[in-house]
Amino acid sequence: MRWTKSRQPRKQRKAFFNAPLHKRQKLMSATLHPELRKRYNRRSLPIRKGDIVRIMRGDFKGHEGEVVKVDLKRMRIYVEGATIERSDGEEVYYPIHPSNVMILKPKLDDPMRRKIIERSGGTPEELDARELEKEGKEEEEKEEREEKAEEESESEEESEGEE
Repeated sequence: MRWTKSRQPRKQRKAFFNAPLHKRQKLMSATLHPELRKRYNRRSLPIRKGDIVRIMRGDFKGHEGEVVKVDLKRMRIYVEGATIERSDGEEVYYPIHPSNVMILKPKLDDPMRRKIIERSGGTPEELDARELEKEGKEEEEKEEREEKAEEESESEEESEGEE
């Protein structure tokens, strides 16, 4: 991505590091979980406080937690549970770059964020309802399978009892 009309790397770097906060918000994007990619019809979303994320790289790889703070000035996020201990014994959040996390559950309270998703062709409300229906069907199918397995085991016990 080019930040200025210039192609010179030094000017691109300068523009990147001196970017205003409203442009940095867009830089603070994280990839979406594969299921959410299909649902929202996009690969990434700008990260927000309250999103549930999984850390994909670094010392805290595999850790899942809620985003506690987004620091636009330092271009880092802070995740609940990803902490280090200072020499004086105080627990502090470890700064993580948003490119190293994956969004598992975005916070959709903000109507502007919903518009972002709808603009790309995704529909958060409809798919949430469909997902609930899907989960209900899966639970019913699971119960049916368990009932069939019980019936088969009972029929096997009866056949063994006859012999």
